[in-house]
Amino acid sequence: MADTNALKLPFPRRSLGLKLLLVCALALLMSIPALMVFGLLIDRSNRAEAVATEVGGLMGGPQTFLGPVIAVPYTLTRAAEAGQPATTTQSVWIVYPEAGQMTVGTDSEVRKRSLFRVPVYDANLTYAATFDLADAGDEAPAGAVLDWSRAELIVGASGVRGARSDLTLAIGGADPVALEPANLLSTLTLENANTDYSERNAHYGNPQLGLFSTPLGEVDRTGGPFEVQGQARFSGAQRIGVLAFARTTAARISGDWPDPSYGGGFLPEAQQPAANGPGFDAQWSVPYVARGVPSEGGTDTLARLGSTELAVSFVEPANPYQSVSRSLKYAPMFIGLVFLAYFLFETTTGKRVHPAQYVLVGLAQVIFYMLLLSIAEHTGFDIAFGIAATATVALISAYAGWTFKSRAQGIRALVAFAFLYGLIYILMRLEDYALLVGALASFAAIAAVMWFTRNVDWYGGKGNGDTSAAA
Repeated sequence: MADTNALKLPFPRRSLGLKLLLVCALALLMSIPALMVFGLLIDRSNRAEAVATEVGGLMGGPQTFLGPVIAVPYTLTRAAEAGQPATTTQSVWIVYPEAGQMTVGTDSEVRKRSLFRVPVYDANLTYAATFDLADAGDEAPAGAVLDWSRAELIVGASGVRGARSDLTLAIGGADPVALEPANLLSTLTLENANTDYSERNAHYGNPQLGLFSTPLGEVDRTGGPFEVQGQARFSGAQRIGVLAFARTTAARISGDWPDPSYGGGFLPEAQQPAANGPGFDAQWSVPYVARGVPSEGGTDTLARLGSTELAVSFVEPANPYQSVSRSLKYAPMFIGLVFLAYFLFETTTGKRVHPAQYVLVGLAQVIFYMLLLSIAEHTGFDIAFGIAATATVALISAYAGWTFKSRAQGIRALVAFAFLYGLIYILMRLEDYALLVGALASFAAIAAVMWFTRNVDWYGGKGNGDTSAAA
């Protein structure tokens, strides 16, 4: 009978190659608790958004304003034909001003509820419009009869709860009158509004305007252009915008908020810091050809003004959730890099590290993100990162010294891990170059591992003079 021992293939009981594969698998497995931290981050972020919606709603929420337009009721009668009876419909015809101006000045502050911060503001608005009604109504449907005796001047705002004064209008230099809820149109839902998170909290959706009006009165429609002027005061939160309500619209929004973000349908053609202290001063000019809405039309044209909004968002730069979220996206890579560092210490010292010890190191790194999130809610991201990173680097460096029973190895680990967590912070601050820096750092780390393990006997076979390969 053949010797069965002679048929056995040598199996490396201390193969560093198998150990490296195990370490990589453990690094991937540690992504699971990192995902749990990400779920916690989403929950806290949703809570912050809910608080912002609640507090902002009490202040009026993100505000959108519509300048003066004219609404004229009309009746359209269609004659009987093909056995169908005659029909009469009633609707509203909208006439836009030839030119319009809207000026908004804001004073902002931060309201807090528990740990959450909400930017709010108080806005003073002045608006003016120039109408020329000589040819108004010429584009109305054939057979439509416009009732100019019931025509109204209409102004709109999305957050009526935020009104801090009456909306007023003065027609042709007369004394200003306070507007009342409109009779012809009570509300208006804007279409094609820009609703991304940076501009408008998703809880609000497309803005719905509350409309206010005053009778147009006995205006001589053949007497040439006339002007209307008015003003209002509103509070709001997070965002403010105005619609391009005239054929040619000029708008100016200014305030003391240090971190504005411009959005909506058009970017400002001029933007600069405030004249005194921190803040912003932005100006828009939207010509008729760019507005994309006719000079008069049905109520659907009012809804289409949503795509012409000129808006400023009050960005909260100290929001910790965005920074922590970005850092968590790199968690698997940095957990793997720390594991590789421990593996290099293992190959160069000959001291075996148990997989359970790798798991402990991985858990310490996952807890780093929990510390970062919990502390950042109180102190902001920068201070929280310094505290969490210092504690984590000190712990895993000390653990390296204890594991390899060498103070020198602990010091080497401290330098390596301090550099690594410094790299994480740089990635969080280099928004545009984060991917490039992360890719280069990963490439450099793999190259370093290849260099330091170039003489390692990955099979763990005997007879190799490199004793550093012992696992």
